[in-house]
Amino acid sequence: MSADVPPVARKVPARRERHGDVFVDPYEWLRDKDSPDVVGHLEAENAYTERITEDQQPLRDAIFDEIKRRTQETDLSVPSRLDDWWYYSRTVEGSQYPVYCRVEAELDTWTPPALVPGVALEGEQVLLDGNAEAEGHPFFALGGAALTRDGHLYAYAVDHTGDETFTLRIKDLRTGEHLPEVIDSVFYGLEFSPDGRRLFYVVADESWRPFQVRVHTLGTPVDRDEVLYEEDDVAQWTSIDLSSDRRWLLVSIGNSEYSETRCLDLMDPAAELTVLVPRGERILHSAEVFEHGGAAHVLLVHNGGPEGSGEGRGKGQAFNNMVSVAPLTEFAKPLAEQEWRTVVDHDDAVKIEGADVTSTHLLLSLRRNTIETVRFATLDDVLGGGAPSFAEPAFGEELYTAAASSSDYRSPVVRVRYTSFFTPPRIYDYVLASGELLLRKETPVLGGYDPSDYVAERAWATADDGAHVPLSILRHASVHPDGTNPALVYGYGSYEVSMDPAFGIARLSLLDRGIVFVIAHIRGGGELGRRWYEDGKKLRKKNTFSDFVAATDWVVSSGWADPARIGCMGGSAGGLLIGAVLNLAPEKYAVAVAEVPFVDALTTILNPELPLSALEWEEWGNPIEDPEVYAYMKSYTPYENVRPAPYPRVAAVTSFNDTRVLYVEPAKWVQALREASTSGQPIVLKTEMVAGHGGASGRYEEWKDRAWDYAFIADGLGAREPIA
Repeated sequence: MSADVPPVARKVPARRERHGDVFVDPYEWLRDKDSPDVVGHLEAENAYTERITEDQQPLRDAIFDEIKRRTQETDLSVPSRLDDWWYYSRTVEGSQYPVYCRVEAELDTWTPPALVPGVALEGEQVLLDGNAEAEGHPFFALGGAALTRDGHLYAYAVDHTGDETFTLRIKDLRTGEHLPEVIDSVFYGLEFSPDGRRLFYVVADESWRPFQVRVHTLGTPVDRDEVLYEEDDVAQWTSIDLSSDRRWLLVSIGNSEYSETRCLDLMDPAAELTVLVPRGERILHSAEVFEHGGAAHVLLVHNGGPEGSGEGRGKGQAFNNMVSVAPLTEFAKPLAEQEWRTVVDHDDAVKIEGADVTSTHLLLSLRRNTIETVRFATLDDVLGGGAPSFAEPAFGEELYTAAASSSDYRSPVVRVRYTSFFTPPRIYDYVLASGELLLRKETPVLGGYDPSDYVAERAWATADDGAHVPLSILRHASVHPDGTNPALVYGYGSYEVSMDPAFGIARLSLLDRGIVFVIAHIRGGGELGRRWYEDGKKLRKKNTFSDFVAATDWVVSSGWADPARIGCMGGSAGGLLIGAVLNLAPEKYAVAVAEVPFVDALTTILNPELPLSALEWEEWGNPIEDPEVYAYMKSYTPYENVRPAPYPRVAAVTSFNDTRVLYVEPAKWVQALREASTSGQPIVLKTEMVAGHGGASGRYEEWKDRAWDYAFIADGLGAREPIA
């Protein structure tokens, strides 16, 4: 095979018939992961990709070096207090993974110890060295960790393949030795009981759906672990968490449209798992149980209240959520008889994203004008019967992200994390009693970084139906709207996920090459609240794609881009977006990168035995049962709608062990694109043979992956060199 001839997969027709429609898929055989022919094909694709892009290697090296040069490789996180210890992580130059550490805390001290990069604190104890854990393995990821209240035992879950299935081990921090029990094939989520004798964890079924909560009693055989809860509905996702005071175990079951919460009092040996809010009421909510003033209460973030409760809004009517509180004893009654008291009422313009508590305060996360920020109120105010008075920290930028959390329920301060497109992450301690913000750290950016060299602005595109689509326009300060610039349009637009302002060192390499980076906050995301999301899902999913095209058109009409020098990029469901957009308007783009792209969505969702398929029904609709959903999905799913057209140069990037979006989807899509494209532009498939949904593990490998993607974009836009 010559260097410029791509691999051609053989065609083995596979017939799919549903609702009177017949689709013949010639590349479905690529799904057989264990087939040597499939592995050989993917390896041939990798070899072709390497050959066809080898001239980009100097550009990749340059971008990697720029990322590395700007990063303080030996660094530490700000310590967070839990019980009698300060916990933190540190990185060391040349090492791929963090080292997780702790030092003892002085009594009643809530000011974190000052850390100097490269200098170990006196008395430092290593909980877990990610580099040691990764040694001898091609992949390493930590899937969660938990500590007993006395600080003696540390449970952690490790993935060595990238398939997000973990092995759980327990380390005795007094001796450094591991306990004999090893629990294989666990999912995200593990918590100790207050006495440290029981460990709760989650298990996924064969379709990678978390469905069981199990309890391991330390010192007993793993095969005797008790099943605390099992969820039989294939369209429900199960997770666990501890209440902020760690007294209650909360089991959450749900999907994107409604949920259920169950609760277990861990201080009562005779307690049973009880339902707080049943799924049958179809209330989408989250719940937090806490004690205050000698009584137990439930804090709820929810989209409507029980009928007749005095909430003023029926189920589902508070589409942007509201916050309520009720005594725990209320939940022993039928829902219609319960009294929930409103703390924060619904607001059409403000989305309540979540709420948490400390021993003294309510922490509220909200989204206003696309921006996520935080507010605080005392629990005395919240439970006092009147409308609570909220304090909100002031930040000086228009486009930013602020989030708050507390690692210790007793703490008089909460940790606030702040970032913007050009402000590196800042860690503050917010003093709850006074409202004072204490800056603990700003992530250093080396190499002469100056935020005034860059500009972030908000703009709005108008969609075909008149909807106004928010855009974030990022550029080097020397770039002007003269119609000559290269531009990259980036989007996601699914699952109510918002593309919030955040600093990115790697992105500076594109901006320094004169590329205007445009983030399209399209429907299907959560930037403008729940209705923005609902207007881009199920039978309104095509709004997501047309919004992205409208954003692209705005970049041209505004003068920010040369219409012949526009690229597009997205990952996972954002990869579906890229595939759909390329079918809609391939002529508008010069280059595209689709990362782990969900481009064969209809085939996947039609098979509930495939990973996560049944869980997708609440997002995309159920094409198995509903012929209208089937026809609608078939009209946009990228693989089935590839047509003869001038497709741009395309890179599909995937991972062989990805359990969220299987490698077969981009593998089939690339074959179809090559066969149909009339442009003659290269279309390549790059498969990480040992990696997961997030790509290769290790920070240096992640930088190499990002440099690969950005080099492909910059080369395709004719922007290989930094601007003067």
